Amino acid sequence: MNQRQHYQFLRRLPDDVTQPHKRSWWLRWHIDFPLLALLLLVCIVGLLELYSASGRNLALVIKQCSSLGLGLLAMAILAQIPPRIYQAISPWLYCAVVVLLIMVALFGTVAMGARRWLTIPHVTRFQPSEFMKIAMPMMIAWFLAQQILPPRLKHIIVSILLIAIPAALIARQPDLGTALLVASSGFFVLFLAGLPWWFLGLSAAGLAAIAPIAWHFLHDYQRQRILTLIDPQSDPLGTGWNIIQSKTAIGSGGLTGKGWLNGTQAHLEFLPEGHTDFIIATYSEEFGWMGIIVLLTLYSLIIGRCLYIASHANDTYRRLLAGAISLSFFVYVFVNAGMVSGILPVVGVPLPFISYGGTAMLTLMSGFGILMAIHTHQQNLD
Repeated sequence: MNQRQHYQFLRRLPDDVTQPHKRSWWLRWHIDFPLLALLLLVCIVGLLELYSASGRNLALVIKQCSSLGLGLLAMAILAQIPPRIYQAISPWLYCAVVVLLIMVALFGTVAMGARRWLTIPHVTRFQPSEFMKIAMPMMIAWFLAQQILPPRLKHIIVSILLIAIPAALIARQPDLGTALLVASSGFFVLFLAGLPWWFLGLSAAGLAAIAPIAWHFLHDYQRQRILTLIDPQSDPLGTGWNIIQSKTAIGSGGLTGKGWLNGTQAHLEFLPEGHTDFIIATYSEEFGWMGIIVLLTLYSLIIGRCLYIASHANDTYRRLLAGAISLSFFVYVFVNAGMVSGILPVVGVPLPFISYGGTAMLTLMSGFGILMAIHTHQQNLD
């Protein structure tokens, strides 16, 4: 190849091969701009709706902004860490959080009838189960990445045990909603690793068979939530009140809604928890069916971007972890929308980036920080 042919060959190469130093500012800081832009759009919608749903409580909005800032900081920091570091610390992080969950069971702080928190005197109180939402998929992805996929039966059994131990500790607190979210994040890794369909069918049949027995081990409030799902009108002024008022708010929004700040169900205090778990009902009343379509479109774009990152990951660990984080985010949205609309039991799952709450904001942003690290740290740059 003479000099002219060599020059023409180089002209046909992509810029990131011929001039790797010209990476964009976002990539140099390991930030995926499309994902960040979508997340900020949803957060802006959330802050606007929180202001309305909370009765124009500016102090609450400012506090949520602080949580958002902390979450973005955590996301930016975690995005700087190469994925090989996450892979190396996965079993240690999992074991550490399991130890914290055992500490909660032994001498955790009791609040509102549940033992879910650990208290550091004069410093803070935190909920270790939130950390398991990140540690669980990291652990299962670490374990399965070392095996030949699809996983063999013995590896499936080990993975199920790794999922069941922390899920059982969390369910015992009691916190069935978080236990199901943690278990689903581990199950998604198994599913993406190539879990056989016959095993899925057998598991579904087994769960259906033990459901009558498991009913007797549920707490009274958990059984009541299931009964309320089946027939909310059985106790319209008690346990069925939230669902009935939520459906009323959603239906009253119509096609275009009543307008921002003009909702009545939350403002007149017919809808309890209108700024937390049931905020999508308030949003639907104010922005109607069209507003819901816009919000669900934003969520769909986020999930699509996350799955794109998972599909382009360099190795098995990254693909499994990124895919599980993506599908776990989908579960957050689906479960919240399902319980507010009356097709799922009320389990206290917030709507991502819309509901008020700092812990969920930090956990979700941390997950997206790991996703950005997976996407922006190329294999040859780790």
